[in-house]
Amino acid sequence: MSRPSDRYGVLLMTYGSPASLDDVPRYIRAVRGGREAPDEVVTEMRRRYELIGGSPLIDITRAQAAALEERLGGAAIVRAGMRFSAPSIVEGLNEMANAGVRDAVGIIMSPQFSPILMGGYVGAVAEARVALHGRAPDVHLAGAWYREPALKEAVAGRITAARDGAHVLLTAHSLPRRVAEQEPDYIGQLRETAEIVADAAGLTPDEWTFCWQSAGHEPGEWMKPDFADLMPQLAAAGHRSVLVAPIQFLADHLEILYDIDVAARQQAESAGLRFARIDSLNVDPGFIDALAHVVERAVAGGTYAVTTRA
Repeated sequence: MSRPSDRYGVLLMTYGSPASLDDVPRYIRAVRGGREAPDEVVTEMRRRYELIGGSPLIDITRAQAAALEERLGGAAIVRAGMRFSAPSIVEGLNEMANAGVRDAVGIIMSPQFSPILMGGYVGAVAEARVALHGRAPDVHLAGAWYREPALKEAVAGRITAARDGAHVLLTAHSLPRRVAEQEPDYIGQLRETAEIVADAAGLTPDEWTFCWQSAGHEPGEWMKPDFADLMPQLAAAGHRSVLVAPIQFLADHLEILYDIDVAARQQAESAGLRFARIDSLNVDPGFIDALAHVVERAVAGGTYAVTTRA
């Protein structure tokens, strides 16, 4: 990357969210690569977004970017870039280009990395650089960063603060099994993340379970166990309460505010379990430290750095 004295860019990248309820069909179509979703899927997703009052993901990602820029002490311009909504990846890179930035670190806001699942970000960055006609900075994409100590401590600290004797479900976003079978390294990263966090939180093997959440509407088998399946099993085993702790989601959004706070709560309470989840990391100072360490390692040319050029 640039010399340490040069100002560089950082782009925090995630899916985005609908701008309004009326924007839900467009957003779902974009996520599906231009394919129309069945009417019942659009109706259900619109209901969920309406129930949670809309997703705060974009505002939170912008706040994370502002906090990281402050944490880096003026060394970087940090922006949020969404794959499927504004502010887009091309908008973020354009702002950096206008500020004279020549090199940038791209961080996908999921600590684990899958070439298949995250390949869309690589493509989106390359397309954005083409669209900017050579003005865009070179982007050095950070790969997996789930082993970052500050991230582990931030999640583990939330578990310790909220647990109160509950059985802990460490969750990751479910995948179609056919996709998971092509990505054993990614599945291994998710399971290792759960083990790292559980160890840092001082949990014994019988006090936590790794499981899946937020299975989609695509046909075929999805990964198991889903936390919906585990709730009655935990109750039957004598547990009285459950604490859900996502190990992949870094901000409040639909998969937190509906899939966990509404659906998982209903499933737990229907099984007779008290329910809680950890607070999302959002702009937690420890989490911002973790992002800063990822950036600093990429700038120094460490093991996370993977250069993407148009």
